[in-house]
Amino acid sequence: MFDHKYLKLLLFSTTIVLLLSSCKNEFKGSDYVAYFGGEIVNPNAPFVLFCKDNEVIDTLKLDKDNRFFIKFDSLAPGLYTFKHEPEYQYVYFDKNDSIMVNVNSKDFDGSLIFCGRGDEKNNFLMDLYLRNEKDKNNMFEVFDYDIDKFTKTIDSSYAENKAFYNKNKEIINWKKDFDNFAKAAVDFHHYSKKEIYPIIHKLRTGNDIYEKLPKDYYKYRETIDFNNETLNSFSPFVLYLSHMLNNMGAINYHNHYTEVDLALKTNINKMNIADTLIKNEKVKNTVLNNIAFTYLLEDQNMVNNQTFLAAYHKFSTDKSKKNEIIKIGNAIKLLKVGNPLPEVSLVDTNGNTISSNIFVKKNTVFFFWSEKAESHLLAVHKRVMAFKTKYPNWQFVAINLNDNHEDWLKVLVHYNFKGITELHSKDFEDLKAKWAITKIYRTIVLDNNGKIKNAFTNIFDVNFEDNLK
Repeated sequence: MFDHKYLKLLLFSTTIVLLLSSCKNEFKGSDYVAYFGGEIVNPNAPFVLFCKDNEVIDTLKLDKDNRFFIKFDSLAPGLYTFKHEPEYQYVYFDKNDSIMVNVNSKDFDGSLIFCGRGDEKNNFLMDLYLRNEKDKNNMFEVFDYDIDKFTKTIDSSYAENKAFYNKNKEIINWKKDFDNFAKAAVDFHHYSKKEIYPIIHKLRTGNDIYEKLPKDYYKYRETIDFNNETLNSFSPFVLYLSHMLNNMGAINYHNHYTEVDLALKTNINKMNIADTLIKNEKVKNTVLNNIAFTYLLEDQNMVNNQTFLAAYHKFSTDKSKKNEIIKIGNAIKLLKVGNPLPEVSLVDTNGNTISSNIFVKKNTVFFFWSEKAESHLLAVHKRVMAFKTKYPNWQFVAINLNDNHEDWLKVLVHYNFKGITELHSKDFEDLKAKWAITKIYRTIVLDNNGKIKNAFTNIFDVNFEDNLK
């Protein structure tokens, strides 16, 4: 059967063939001229961000046909990312590559194709990513297996991925620098499964498998360069380190602690291990930031947050103003009980900009949602409707995150949530910085003077109703 992706590639290629053919003869042996462009079908925003190591290099505006294009007079070979919020993917450039992408935002990863000079290695990396994602989706029952069956199953899929990797490496004949990422995408996907297995197996079956693991079960760790700076922003490597630290940092005598205290001690333990294991400052800071983000996503109490952040600052050497953890930490300090909620700008359904301070005259609950988490969208509104009936003296304010204004309005029309004040975040970065919003599950409760009663709660918490009494 003819692959529809290649038909799409053929059709897309006809729109840029003159561009690419005109580029190929311009390259000189000493220059690093490169080209990047493409088309976004069903765009979420009027631009694409081109990034390196999480830093934005350029903002590429879409034209009237939803296409973008840029010529780089000098682009160093290496791994980059292009982002069309909220999605992103990698693109690898060798010297003088000229790469075009076509992607439908409704199925970002599944629709993405590359063409032009340098397309083969990028299509390989994308195909491998999709293989790994499919494998992840088939892993749920596998974690229930005993150690022998589990090992046999994942070793089989690892062998298939290695065969896929070796075949493409021979055909494409890519360079050593790219091989660093290609091999990592194969290896760390496999290693991650081995790290996750003991934890998930115990959670799902109740059986502690640690004592039954073969003595050489973690032998692969000896082959890993934990200080590999070139992989510092590559998600298979970063995710593996996260899984490994979750595994190594677990505290077995957990019955001695409350749930929130256990989370605090476990995450500080993980940072201790990272500090000992990783000597490269850039890699270590990335790992510490990931630990901090994960921890601060949870509903911790204010005292534990401050204790955790003090430990984070002890280990991290990243003191820049761009450090998101520092921003979140600064926001958390302002969100103490009794403090006024910092002001942010919001947008109502008529497109008017309003201040969050207009809600200070009445007991208020702020909750958050996004169309991209539809099950949460429905559940949180249903729960709020119940609270609204039971507590008529409280006002409930829904704030949409991430979705563009037009999509937000379409959702409201479709669901027609009556009696709830619906607003849209005008500047998510400002809201995130001032209210320490890192997830949609956060809920903020204010008293009738606009003072904070609880800035770190969850409307689905069994004890949430205590905040309304």
